Parts: sequence; structure tokens; C-alpha cells
Amino acid sequence: MELRIKEVCKAKGVTLQQVADIMGVNRVSLSTSINGNPTIDTLRKIATALEVDVTELFSSKGDGFMAVVDYDGKLRRFDSISALKAFIGEIEETRN
Repeated sequence: MELRIKEVCKAKGVTLQQVADIMGVNRVSLSTSINGNPTIDTLRKIATALEVDVTELFSSKGDGFMAVVDYDGKLRRFDSISALKAFIGEIEETRN
């Protein structure tokens, strides 16, 4: 999943340190989370701190299609309709 948090910070004239302060975490923890696999809760907190919608934190590739799905507490990003349909198919198979 490709995030554009640093780009959004730059556009807003805000540092990661300021975002971390607003969130009540230290900058190193925030950076580690951003560079790893942040939870949807963390992404929502970052979006709130930056005063943007959570979808603004994701980079769109290809034909401009992007879907973000929170399933079983994990955030998944899809860059094509076919990839999203395949994921939905996997979910349907496991539920039957």
C-alpha cells in the first residue's frame, strides 16, 4: 500500500513532528507506523490531524481507480476493479 502522508504534510505546511504532537504520540512511533502497515485507526487519526479525508492519504496509480477496504481489521488497497472483484470472490468463498 502506497501512502502519501509526507506529501500531504508538505502541502499543508505541517511536519511529521507536528502531526505526532496532535496525535499524542512520538515522531519515531508515527514514522515507524507510516513506513510499516498502519491500522485504519492510525490512518484515521493522521487524517484528522491533517484535516483531510483518509482517502487523501493514499496514492492512486494506473487508470485512477483506487479502493480501500477495511476487512477483519486490516486495511487493503486495490488499484483495479478486477483485483477488488477477486478479493470479494475470496471473501465469498470463505463464508460459504
